[in-house]
Amino acid sequence: MRRAGVLIPLFSLRGDRWGLGEIRDLAPFARWARSAGFTVVQILPVLEVSGGQSSPYGAQTAFALDPVYLALDRIDGIERPADVAELQRAPRVDWGAVRWRKNRALEAAFARLGKLPDDARAWAAGEASWIDDYALFTAIHERYPTWWQDWPEPLKRRDAAALAEARAQLAGRVDYFVWLQWLLDRQWHEARAEVNALGVAIMGDLPFSVAPDAADVWAHQDEFRVDARAGVPPDAFSKDGQDWGLPVYRWDVMAAGGFAWMKERARHACELYDLYRVDHVVGLYRSFYREGIEPTTGPGKFTPQKQADQLVLGELNMKTLGGANVVAEDLGVVPDFVRASLDRLGIPGYRVLRWEKDGTAFRDPAKWPKVSVATTGTHDTDSLADWFDEMPAAERKALTAIPGLAKLHGMTKFDDEVRDTILELLYASPSELALIPFQDALGARERVNVPGTVTGDNWTYRMPMTIDDLAADAATAARLRALAERNGR
Repeated sequence: MRRAGVLIPLFSLRGDRWGLGEIRDLAPFARWARSAGFTVVQILPVLEVSGGQSSPYGAQTAFALDPVYLALDRIDGIERPADVAELQRAPRVDWGAVRWRKNRALEAAFARLGKLPDDARAWAAGEASWIDDYALFTAIHERYPTWWQDWPEPLKRRDAAALAEARAQLAGRVDYFVWLQWLLDRQWHEARAEVNALGVAIMGDLPFSVAPDAADVWAHQDEFRVDARAGVPPDAFSKDGQDWGLPVYRWDVMAAGGFAWMKERARHACELYDLYRVDHVVGLYRSFYREGIEPTTGPGKFTPQKQADQLVLGELNMKTLGGANVVAEDLGVVPDFVRASLDRLGIPGYRVLRWEKDGTAFRDPAKWPKVSVATTGTHDTDSLADWFDEMPAAERKALTAIPGLAKLHGMTKFDDEVRDTILELLYASPSELALIPFQDALGARERVNVPGTVTGDNWTYRMPMTIDDLAADAATAARLRALAERNGR
């Protein structure tokens, strides 16, 4: 079945509430998406981030959702204060302000509640494999707001007596964090049911790993190295490679334990999403890392080191992570054996128009494989509009040599005709999924993230219009719906 999908971060959805998209905004946006011919809505990770950062790829856990996405007016005893109106009008997400206001309202509501509801306690019993460690970790982190490696030694090494004492002393805070996750779980499954009832699937995003200061790393210390930093090696795009500062998987230890943590990630992801993108899939075959805890450049290593072992590991990971539910983010420098492996497993990878080349010649999307995702860009790229306008003349000439883009030959400025012609090309491709960033579907120029930079603009993009205003734009929905219908999506 060939489908069309739209990519937008949850935080970018503009409802009429607290200054960023909330879980309950998924259904109204999916309603618009369905009217525009999209049957997949992809979002970025919604896991709780580490240390108050805004990047969704540095998670405090692979399981807990970020409480910032709770719809507070669906929680008894919480009313929206007047001072959030300014946040709602803001052009970008003000993460600090939104978190502070929501945390204050949630803590007051829990204080009025007085105890953890029985339903929440029963839910937590079913999620004990992760919620027990996560809630305790978060409560201890409030008391010792430093990296867990700097905690008092008994807590750092998870001494049983020290953990029992902490759990008793911090029982109220532990219950509070369980309560938040119970609320998130309820709201998420309600929203997913509404979205699915519209005939729309939610596509999630599974980050490659978690942050070093994460509940999972603290709870499974033998499975992660925190004295090394994961990233990617030098390549044509970066002479020094990238240092992500993420912990390094101990694949041998994980294997000895039957990959239990990875299996639990897959189970949890399948409960949240209909399908999901696996970030940095090559790292699940061979992880690149450098020694040390401080940022560094220079040579690094792969684990495992031998290609035969990398192939076995990668295929085991991909089978563990969900099979038919998985889309592989296979961008960047990816060895041929990895893509061949994904083909054998029937797992679609990405075909990003701007990067699909043989030398200087663009590959015709009409010849792209069926088992693939056709797209104009990702959350890390500039917009289709900016890419077209800024490309060198020779590259633009090569692009318009693609038969489906011949009518654009000689055009130098992006406009509606350029937008629609390129979208038509991708929708007409054999790829099972044509996945279009929201900005590119509209022909807009806003950007979500600039890789390798830390700025106030990264991860703060918001739709320029409300979801209601978007839904009222019948012409845009009709244009996109006709595009899907013409191409059997």
